[in-house]
Amino acid sequence: MRPSNIILLILFGSLCACNSYREHPQPIAAPTLKKGESFFNKNNDSAFYYFNLVATTATDSLEIAMAYTYMGIIQAYEGDHYGGQESLLKSLTYLDERKEKHQECLGSNYYELGNVCLNLKNYEAAIDYYRKALTLLKPPGDQAIALNGIAVTYQKKGDYDQAIDIYKSLLVKSKDEKIEYARILSNYARAKWMKDSTYPAGPELQQALKIRRDSNDIRGLNASYAHLSDYYSQSRPDSALYYAGKRYEKAREMNSPDDEVEALSKLITLSPTDLLKPYFIRYQYLTDSIQTAKNAAKNQFALIRYEAAKSKADNLQLQKDNAQRKTQLVIQRFILVLTVLFFLTAGIVLILRHRRRQQEMAIASQREIQENQLKTSQKVHDVVANGLYRIMTDLEHKTAMDKEDLLDKIEVLYERSRDISYDDPVSSQAPFYVKIDDLLASFGSDHVKVLVVSNSPVVWELVNAQIQHEVEHILQELMINMKKHSQADSVMIKFERQNGRVQIIYTDNGIGISSQVRYGNGLRNTENRIRSIGGKLTFEHPDKGVKIHISFPIDRLS
Repeated sequence: MRPSNIILLILFGSLCACNSYREHPQPIAAPTLKKGESFFNKNNDSAFYYFNLVATTATDSLEIAMAYTYMGIIQAYEGDHYGGQESLLKSLTYLDERKEKHQECLGSNYYELGNVCLNLKNYEAAIDYYRKALTLLKPPGDQAIALNGIAVTYQKKGDYDQAIDIYKSLLVKSKDEKIEYARILSNYARAKWMKDSTYPAGPELQQALKIRRDSNDIRGLNASYAHLSDYYSQSRPDSALYYAGKRYEKAREMNSPDDEVEALSKLITLSPTDLLKPYFIRYQYLTDSIQTAKNAAKNQFALIRYEAAKSKADNLQLQKDNAQRKTQLVIQRFILVLTVLFFLTAGIVLILRHRRRQQEMAIASQREIQENQLKTSQKVHDVVANGLYRIMTDLEHKTAMDKEDLLDKIEVLYERSRDISYDDPVSSQAPFYVKIDDLLASFGSDHVKVLVVSNSPVVWELVNAQIQHEVEHILQELMINMKKHSQADSVMIKFERQNGRVQIIYTDNGIGISSQVRYGNGLRNTENRIRSIGGKLTFEHPDKGVKIHISFPIDRLS
């Protein structure tokens, strides 16, 4: 969002249209600020440079606040939400609500902070900032935008009644504004349906779609197609697939990678197995590209700030040096010698300490390896050696031994020996979703592509450590079976969280599993693990490959 005229950039195409349309705010009379505004939304790197120059050199507090607000907008738009939040909060420190000329910028700042918190899923903070913006926004249109932000936040946090009440009031006020009315109507119907899955939202969603078509509202059409695809996913999969395809076309027309990724995720879920590969390839390319672009943007903004600060410091130092060069030349040379000696001495000390630390770490590492080897040896002795000895004893002393009984004992020994390899002596400190990403990615190769969809911290929120432990081994067993038996070259594992349950959908394009197959110990153990956490396991047998549905409650064993 952008400062001035109260609402700097107001975005909200709908729940699923996440790129905002920006308008230029009323400029403040400052040459460098005007220069930044001339590049805004055209070349944001240059714009950021000039705004940063204002923030670090201007003396007027409102000019400085406006510069930080612009910088926060650019950072958030480029995906650096935390950097944008920092700049917006910095802007607030230069504003005084008691000064009338500051109030417009304050209202815009609060609204932008609400958007940033919404994107970061900090819903309570988002609502608080939107409400603060409401107290400062004067025109009815600006207030409606802030109210819509509150409604969207309530909807995302699952408080549908609050969202519906706001949408109802906004619908009455927006009847004369077709595009705004269509946006609110679509969000209202979606909220009603999300609250009650039996609610017939189709006619209202179609009405909003028609208005947007007649108005050639491209971003609105993108949102309508997303809502309709979600709505028909369960009742009419063909229609859901059609609207997901339409959204994909519209996202590409808008050149919006984020919307395109969401559309591809829906297409991957709904499409037949034999049509998934091109979607997988495009999805993986886009997700990698988006992450690379966001990281590049963060680094670029940090570099611009660093270079500006460095340039300012260099200029100040140069002025100081020129003023004192004649009178302090001898002193500077003396200080330089002392500095060189100091750094040489410090460098030698640091090198010696580093070498000693490396030696200590090497010794500690070797000791840890030896301890782990000893523990493993003890476990192998206890489990394998003792188990084999018992079987040998039975063979030696029993004149006749039942073959099935012998096989059962060997199988028990096999399972117990496998458990040794599952033992992890060092508990990982990484977040669980990162562990799962690493586990699944380890099964990928030049011949087998593994795609992980929607594995995020939100999926595993409130899932306790015991369930996480079981899920990790369940997924490991599935991937081992894939590697050993499926002959697949493409695998997708998708994660979802719905109605208090975690849903995992495994799909590959291998030779499949016959519906008459007799499960081995691996799959039986997997079923036992799933049952132990109150979950369900379902196999599908498409023409090619296999599709496995796993679901379990998040509060089991809590």
